[in-house]
Amino acid sequence: MNVIEIENLKKYYGEVKAVDGISFTVEKGEFFAFLGVNGAGKSTTISILCGDQKRTDGSVKVTGKDVDEAPAEIRRKLGVVFQNSALDRSLSVRDNLKYRAALYGVTGKAFEARLAELSALFELKDLLKRPVGKLSGGQRRRADIARALVHSPEILILDEPTTGLDPQTRKHVWETVNAIRKVRGVTVFLTTHYMEEAADADRVVILDGGKILANATPLELKNRYTGDFITLYGADEESVRALGLPCEKVGEAVRVEVPNTAAATELIVKYPHLFTDYEIVKGKMDDVFLAVTGKRGTE
Repeated sequence: MNVIEIENLKKYYGEVKAVDGISFTVEKGEFFAFLGVNGAGKSTTISILCGDQKRTDGSVKVTGKDVDEAPAEIRRKLGVVFQNSALDRSLSVRDNLKYRAALYGVTGKAFEARLAELSALFELKDLLKRPVGKLSGGQRRRADIARALVHSPEILILDEPTTGLDPQTRKHVWETVNAIRKVRGVTVFLTTHYMEEAADADRVVILDGGKILANATPLELKNRYTGDFITLYGADEESVRALGLPCEKVGEAVRVEVPNTAAATELIVKYPHLFTDYEIVKGKMDDVFLAVTGKRGTE
């Protein structure tokens, strides 16, 4: 079942085509990654999806309802975590969550039950009475996601959710998001500059200049746009270069690029004396993004 259906979506600002005829769907429970550099059209698409902007043309439906025809109903189905925190810094975490929940009619005992659930999930118990302005970046981000989920939405939109966070905090955020997906079947719609955060997505759409350049699973994209890399440890560099393949010295190892895993297997069988200590990895999502757009994800 598709919970998001976008067909031939366009958003023009005069001569500027922010979104130029894109179409895609998102299935219920899916982890969907929407990638592109700044100005690619990601934020505009999300704004239209949330009903904050009007489209120039095309169709946008959430759980079968047009976003212009049932905006209030659709907002209840969406939880959004913006790149910049939407929390009131002067209020406590508890009050932020309480006032947000009240907008959706979640009050009294229902709110207390929901607060206890979210506190356990996001480890907020010791933070509830603290002003948001006194929290660390990671603590504030956990509270932001809890705010987005306080009304039990079906779809969680994460717009650059881990920008500025340290690796350990990013890991914790994703562990929590993945737990929500598994336990509650929440659909996750992600935009990110960290391309490897999209490596575990069910499907990836790459956007550039308001147009979709790629729409596939991470594995399909890696197989289509990148090769495999073999890192050989303790091998003689000259002997490796004699294979005639693209290679580079990486510390004490030599890394060789091959078209695919079959080519790697053929090399190993043919030159076993070189492959006494090695590892094979597929290209990364950064490599895919660069190959598709000619740009790096952080541009």
